[in-house]
Amino acid sequence: MALKIRMSRGGAKKRPYYRIVVADSRMPRDGRFIERVGIYNPLLPKDNTERLQLELDRIKHWLEKGAKPSDRVSRFLDEAGMWKRTERNNPQKAVPGVKAQERLAAKQEAEEAAKEAEKAAAEAPAEEAPAEEAAAEEAPAEEAAAEEAPAEEAEKED
Repeated sequence: MALKIRMSRGGAKKRPYYRIVVADSRMPRDGRFIERVGIYNPLLPKDNTERLQLELDRIKHWLEKGAKPSDRVSRFLDEAGMWKRTERNNPQKAVPGVKAQERLAAKQEAEEAAKEAEKAAAEAPAEEAPAEEAAAEEAPAEEAAAEEAPAEEAEKED
């Protein structure tokens, strides 16, 4: 008989509540179990002590008898220091799909084209920039003269 330590779901719709049970691996998720060894309520805040309650001595007993914890239960046991959880490695899972890769390639090509256009635009106006600067220098001198004139008129009125 292959034993599993896993979660059995209870609670109402969209209000999950789990019992951590030792069960035969051939039994349904919420079906017959051998012993209840803890509870898990994901709706409570993470710092709440009642969120996860484990009977560590009974879990240790069943682990010695050969029970294998499920992935989620092994995370709980790893946090409690009873079980060393092995990290999973699936490098193919992180690879984007074909369409996403095509979109990325198109986006990179568009960015490169925009950079090239900016470089070309930066080089062309660089030659015309001195003429614009000369015109810009003349304009503030005219504005300064215009500002001084109203100040002189105000002094004459006094």
